[in-house]
Amino acid sequence: MRTLRNSIVAAIGAALLASCATAPKVVHAPPPVTPSAPELPYKWTQGNAPQAHKDAVALFGPLYMKPGQYRWVADVPETGDAKIVIDRLTQLFYVYKDDRLVGVSTISTGKKGRETPLGFWSVMLKKKLGYSRKYDNAPMPFMQMYDSAGIAFHAGPNPGYPASHGCVRLPLKFAERLFGLTQMGTKVIIEG
Repeated sequence: MRTLRNSIVAAIGAALLASCATAPKVVHAPPPVTPSAPELPYKWTQGNAPQAHKDAVALFGPLYMKPGQYRWVADVPETGDAKIVIDRLTQLFYVYKDDRLVGVSTISTGKKGRETPLGFWSVMLKKKLGYSRKYDNAPMPFMQMYDSAGIAFHAGPNPGYPASHGCVRLPLKFAERLFGLTQMGTKVIIEG
């Protein structure tokens, strides 16, 4: 009887020990939370400028550009329509061809009191060498007007902050290349 009792106690003890984990439990940490990029304080956006920035970073890497700098892809599609996205807030200009980002540039938009207007526009006049109707016949190389009041994007001084009378100033070589890419009716979206 004693042997039977010892055997039962031993079996119960073995069962209890077998049910206990002898190795430490592996605890998996929750996946790290990726902080979302802080939302920029846009006055007006339909999401085009933030998306253009994401497209540019994916294509070119971080956009640490000094005033007057720009980037172009090596292989611009020959077919398809061009589209322009201008971001007043970040002072960047994006150009798409056939729904593919092909270039990004620093810009200088309208200064306080003469802000570049927001909204949806279309190129309505192109001149290789335009002149301002309002400001002492100032030259506007590779001018592309999108507003009947004379507001356009063109080559001009690019100090890295809003400094124009409402136009969007581009680096000369970027403006020249852009001029050959767009046509009358090219869509222009200005957010900021």
